[in-house]
Amino acid sequence: MKKILLAIVLAATAVAVAQTAPAPSQPAASPQAAPQQAAPQQKKEIKDPAEYNAYVGAVQQQDASAKISGLEAFLTQYPNSVMKVDALELLMGAYQQAANQAKAIDTAQKVLQADACNLRALALLAYTKRAMAEAGQSAQQNLTEAGQYGEKGVQCLQTAPKPEGMSDPDYVKFKAQTAVIFNGSAGINALQAKDYAKAQQFLRASVEGDPANLRDVYPLALAYLTAGPAEKDVDGLFFIARAANLAQGAGKDQIAKFGRSKYVKYHGAEDGWSDLLALTATTTLPKSDFTIKQYVPPTPAQQAHDIVTSKKVQEMNFAEWQLVLSEGSPEDADIVWSALKGKPLQMVAQVMTATPTEITLAGSQDDIDKKTADVNLTMTAKLTAKQMPKEGSDLMFEGTPVSYTAKPFLITMKDGALVVKAAPPKKPPVHRRPA
Repeated sequence: MKKILLAIVLAATAVAVAQTAPAPSQPAASPQAAPQQAAPQQKKEIKDPAEYNAYVGAVQQQDASAKISGLEAFLTQYPNSVMKVDALELLMGAYQQAANQAKAIDTAQKVLQADACNLRALALLAYTKRAMAEAGQSAQQNLTEAGQYGEKGVQCLQTAPKPEGMSDPDYVKFKAQTAVIFNGSAGINALQAKDYAKAQQFLRASVEGDPANLRDVYPLALAYLTAGPAEKDVDGLFFIARAANLAQGAGKDQIAKFGRSKYVKYHGAEDGWSDLLALTATTTLPKSDFTIKQYVPPTPAQQAHDIVTSKKVQEMNFAEWQLVLSEGSPEDADIVWSALKGKPLQMVAQVMTATPTEITLAGSQDDIDKKTADVNLTMTAKLTAKQMPKEGSDLMFEGTPVSYTAKPFLITMKDGALVVKAAPPKKPPVHRRPA
């Protein structure tokens, strides 16, 4: 079972699925009923008074258990009633009210068998399956099903008719609420499946419908920040800052820390992060011109030039000499080499190979890690067996640079001699090649 893609446990924000009972259908007038002014007739009509009474009697029950019993009995007695879907919807809501999740899910599936685009049933299933997945109940299966119900709901929103008896304003509100559920469930499933484009599409629609819904704001940030390319990071940084504002408790600090690290990686420094937090505290969606300056790391040649212009050659360590000589411009390399060539140097490096007359060493951390020599030292006098250094050991020596190869870097020294001291003055200098 795959773990749900949520780096921080977020409290699920409950979104109510509308379960408003439709107005009782108008039955056919009984023979005893006196003629009266005709009211606009409902689209659905129960013609059998006994069936009508059974339906109304069940619907009017205030107690959830009594309503469940009444509706179950009605559906058993009148399985082909014109009010079947309405009765199933009400039964689904009654099971929800009674906190019987399994029966609510089972009834919702029966609703869909009778009405494949029933928005109430699709919303209940999409929301409940997602909540079950996030609670660790058959996570992968439930999340997949939540995504499927969500995508189906998004499609059905385009064509589903207004429920009978629902006012236009209520219908607009109902569609907006269910759209958030559908898009959120479809989006979180796409994120788990690493379909970042689809996750961004659905989660963005959900967040636009409910900008304060942390349950989807945070995954939307992940969908942008995980996917790339870099231009998507801008939206991701906006929404991760927005999520940090919406979160409460321990999760707030964790999200903010994560967001700050992503911001620094993109921007190159922390400046501006506090401003972004302040902006997203009151701004729910990024404007079309929202941007964050992206950090562009200097090239190795630029780094080498910065070293040459900020330090004297004698103040540089071996790692910095290597960077300038291997990556710097000819002018910068000449400055360093002119100061080094023919002048005795003392340094520490790690032994790669050793013979009585020649030792190869690695002076930069990159080359130590790769076990690659970057210094070739010819000794002035043969080393005795006692003097021979062990491979992998740190050696302090003196040598005079006579030549170098830029790539792969290797500096050749002559007049080599061991420098014996109680303790080396410093460890081999650290040098990592620029990204």
